Amino acid sequence: MNRIILLLVFGLFFSCQNTAQINSKLKEVINADPIQVPLENGKAKAYFASGCFWCVEAIYESVKGVDEVINGYSGGHTKNPSYESSNTGRTGHAEAVEVIYDPNIVGFSTLVDVYFASQNPTQFNGQGPDRGSQYRSIIFYQNDEQKQIILKKKEALTKKLKGKIAAEVYPFQKFWVAEDYHQNYERLHPNNGYIRNVSIPRLKRFQAKMPEVLKKGGH
Repeated sequence: MNRIILLLVFGLFFSCQNTAQINSKLKEVINADPIQVPLENGKAKAYFASGCFWCVEAIYESVKGVDEVINGYSGGHTKNPSYESSNTGRTGHAEAVEVIYDPNIVGFSTLVDVYFASQNPTQFNGQGPDRGSQYRSIIFYQNDEQKQIILKKKEALTKKLKGKIAAEVYPFQKFWVAEDYHQNYERLHPNNGYIRNVSIPRLKRFQAKMPEVLKKGGH
C-alpha cells in the first residue's frame, strides 16, 4: 500500500512539473514580440483559432475579399506540430487558419467581427463538440494597431454579453501548415458526418448573422 501511495505521489509530482514547464513555455509565447507578415502581391494574412479548423476555413472562405484559407497550427511552443501531436494538448498549439485577404476589400477589423460572429464566444477550450486546448479560441495580432482592434472588440462584446469572452489574444509568431488531407476539407467531403452536422450548420449560422460580408453566389 505504501509503495502504491509513493508511486502516486511521484506521478503527481512529475505531472505537475511537466504542466509547469508547458505553462512556462506558453508564457514565453504570449509575452513575445509579434511578427509582422509582409504583404505579398498586395495580399495580407491574418491568423485565427476558433475550434475545428475545418469549420473556420469554410467560414472565412465565404467572406468577400478573402482569397484563400489554409488550415494549420499556431500558438504553441513546439516546432513542426502535427495533427496527432497537437491533439495531445502538450504542444500548446491550437488548430488555426491563415486567412489570405485583399485589404482593399476587407479589413482586419471586419475579419475580427467575422471571428466573433462565427462562434460561441463564451465557450472556453473548444467550440461545440470539440473540447480541449487544441480547440481553444485565439486571435493573433501582428502589430499594436491590430492588438488594440482586438481588445476593443473583445471589451465591447464582454459588456454586451455580460460574461467573460473566451478568446485569448496572442502575438503572432509562427503558423505551421497542416497536413494536406485537412485542406479544403468541407468542400472535398460535403457528405462527411461531422461536416454535415457541425461545420455546415455553424457556417449557416454565421452567414445569417453577417450577410453583408458574404461573397456573391454563396460559398
